[in-house]
Amino acid sequence: MYALNFYNPIVADQLRSHRKTATIRLGDKSAKYRKGMIVAVLVGARYGPREKIFEAVIDKVEVKALDDLSPREIEHDNPEIRRTDEMADFLSQIYNRDVSPNHAVTVIRFSQIKN
Repeated sequence: MYALNFYNPIVADQLRSHRKTATIRLGDKSAKYRKGMIVAVLVGARYGPREKIFEAVIDKVEVKALDDLSPREIEHDNPEIRRTDEMADFLSQIYNRDVSPNHAVTVIRFSQIKN
């Protein structure tokens, strides 16, 4: 089974409350994640124990330039951010490298599968 891993523990609350329904990943991840895939949504430190928050189905996978993201797409990833420059700063922190508006990103929309 594939997984969507989130390393920041704050994200767990956003996922549980359904405030986070997408993830924006740096680069083209369309070969790894496809519409209709079932994934485990996990939170935990890299190389450490992870908590399974829920299983989800991937609703949409779209590759585009960071600068082409809509405020709504950004909000689905991080409810505290709306602008592409803020998203570039956020991704720079996550990936520990400079991220510019012309970088390719993959928007992965997902929905929780209820038990």
